[in-house]
Amino acid sequence: MAKGQTRVRGFAARAGGWSARHRWAAVGIWVLFVVLAMGLGSAAGMVEVKESDQLKGETHTAAKIVEDAGIEEPAGETVLIQSKDGSVKATDSEFRAAVDAVMKAVDATGEVTDVRSPYDTKTISEDGRSALVQFDMRGASDTAGERVEPVLNAVEKVQRDNASLRIEEIGGASMMKTFDDAFGDDFKQAEYSAVPVALGILLIAFGALVAALLPVLLAVTAIMATMGLMGIASHVQPMGESASSVMLLVGMAVGVDYCLFYLRREREERAAGRDPRTALAIAAATSGRAIVVSGVTVCVAMAGMLFTGLAEFEAMGLASLMAVAVAMVGSVTVLPAVLSLLGERVEKGRIPFLRRKQADGNTESRFWTAVLKGVLAKPVVSVVVATGALLAVAAPAVGMKTQNLTLDQEFGDSLPIVQTYSRVNDAFPGGSDPAEVVVKADDINAPEVKAALADFRAQAVSSGASRGPVEIKLHDAQNIAFVYVPLVGGSDLDKAGESLDKLRDEVRPATLDKVDGVQAPITGQVAGSNDFNDQLVGAVVPVFVFVVLFAFLLMLLSFRSLTVAITSIVLNLLSVGAAYGILVAVFQHGWGASLVGAEGVGAIVSWLPLFLFVILFGLSMDYHVFVVSRIREARLRGRSTNEAIAHGVVTTAGVVTSAAVIMVAVFGIFGTLSMQSMKQMGVGLAAAVLIDATIIRGVLLPAVMALLGERNWYLPKWMNRLPDLSHDELPGDASSEQDVRGPEPVKV
Repeated sequence: MAKGQTRVRGFAARAGGWSARHRWAAVGIWVLFVVLAMGLGSAAGMVEVKESDQLKGETHTAAKIVEDAGIEEPAGETVLIQSKDGSVKATDSEFRAAVDAVMKAVDATGEVTDVRSPYDTKTISEDGRSALVQFDMRGASDTAGERVEPVLNAVEKVQRDNASLRIEEIGGASMMKTFDDAFGDDFKQAEYSAVPVALGILLIAFGALVAALLPVLLAVTAIMATMGLMGIASHVQPMGESASSVMLLVGMAVGVDYCLFYLRREREERAAGRDPRTALAIAAATSGRAIVVSGVTVCVAMAGMLFTGLAEFEAMGLASLMAVAVAMVGSVTVLPAVLSLLGERVEKGRIPFLRRKQADGNTESRFWTAVLKGVLAKPVVSVVVATGALLAVAAPAVGMKTQNLTLDQEFGDSLPIVQTYSRVNDAFPGGSDPAEVVVKADDINAPEVKAALADFRAQAVSSGASRGPVEIKLHDAQNIAFVYVPLVGGSDLDKAGESLDKLRDEVRPATLDKVDGVQAPITGQVAGSNDFNDQLVGAVVPVFVFVVLFAFLLMLLSFRSLTVAITSIVLNLLSVGAAYGILVAVFQHGWGASLVGAEGVGAIVSWLPLFLFVILFGLSMDYHVFVVSRIREARLRGRSTNEAIAHGVVTTAGVVTSAAVIMVAVFGIFGTLSMQSMKQMGVGLAAAVLIDATIIRGVLLPAVMALLGERNWYLPKWMNRLPDLSHDELPGDASSEQDVRGPEPVKV
């Protein structure tokens, strides 16, 4: 092959070459794709996850019965009327007058129906200090929060007229409104601030406005296209708000990262004296290939969520997968065209005080050069110290406790409604979150069915699962009954879970199950939490095996090295383990919780460990593939393994640091939210990325590779028959087939 030519074998290099030659066509195709995706997605509409599809098990069965019957359960509301000092009892005239005033006030709004007196429903506390007025909101339950304000105002007016009593409202609609008011803008601000934060960091990294804008524009257009694709895909896999939020996070992270990798390599080659065409070809052949390998690996990791069987996780997995795929394709197709069109204009909008630094062609980091010198001089010490530190950080994860957070754990005392929730639970354990038995029969009014319902109501209390009152609502036309059972344990999910088990395993079999043709699945918040956790635990092994196995295979086939594939998996697992340890230390044990504005809630939200594993395993591959690709490239050019390691790490340190800082900043924004689950997610992701970009890539990876030496390229002889996805694409300098093909793998 003649010197100066470019050997093109892979998709990334071919795509980059075509894009550079057909610049306007490539840009036009991308714009058309984004517009079409958004248009088709808007026309198709977003199909949201149905309640009946959220979970499997009894929760799913109950929701399906209600859905098939066409029953729209209204949003239930409760007004707590409570003596502040205990001097007024529910039997006193003052208390009764307040109850009557509340009932008349809420009914007068015209927004409620079925207003029930505590004297009829027997919802008076054992000490006689508290009572509950219950009613339902008119209209659809999912929009009840938009109509509840007049009711809240009416209750507040009654409170002002009764200074000796505490009169507070709580329920599905009022909580919906409270949280939307308190945190809706909070979420939007966090999502919107991700773009300017990323842009600010890129300005510092590139020192030029145009160069900084490119990664953000690519990420934003990729997210816009993915939003449209989500609308189309939702007709096969329904989506939800959580899927959109996760897609935005992942799309922004990888979209910026991939463009950053590509652009930095192109600028590096131009600074080294390459002409623009050659610099672009080298970037396409090297960083482009790393982006493809990384993108496919991240997509595989995200696909792991599809094995959970949980609709929300499946939606998040598919949405994230699409975002990564779109960002990857955009990076290796339209980006080369834009860079070719801009040429030297990519340096427009220079930041004056960064001019000298950015004009310097030397891309090697002085800090990491010094660190690498010590690491490579004493690799054994570096491995022992770094591994020991990561294992120490990961150690608290051994005692991880997961659960669905209760309202007071999620929000603390930051909202008055949380205090109301606690008061209702103290006075009426389980009353704010009762178990709900959905009873379906051939004839709900048949004598044997009515007798079974009465027996169930009596035994629910006599068994100790509930202190009552147990309420029954009949829907004669649909032959369905709803039985509401306040669980002993209240907001203590462990104790409430034991009460639920009594209902499911003892009370129901002795009563309702004895009647032929009767179905009686038990749902509710506690039941949903238990069913969710059971399904999540069952999904851990298949998700873990799928993600690890396919990531291993992709690394093996892409780098043609068994050693690289194994070390990739081990290092990523160390990174995830350290993130788990930090989460447990901060949020479960409360160590340093105040430093991140958090509280030690005593548990990790149940969905987070599996979610973090999938996301982190995928995102960690970004850095790993990029750094190892650069090391392998240097080795292919004839450098010794140690020289290749030093060159690969120090030349990628700047871009990896910039990418990591952007990810940490974006994830850190979510760590500032008031919801504990969002704090946990933000802190976990930010901590893992920071550890990954520093200790893992800067110390442990080079130290391990230095110890392994030529064994880094080890491939058993029988594995040569495996498909070759390495696509070595070495431009210009490759003067021999050995240079192009790389070092011969060590064989046995």
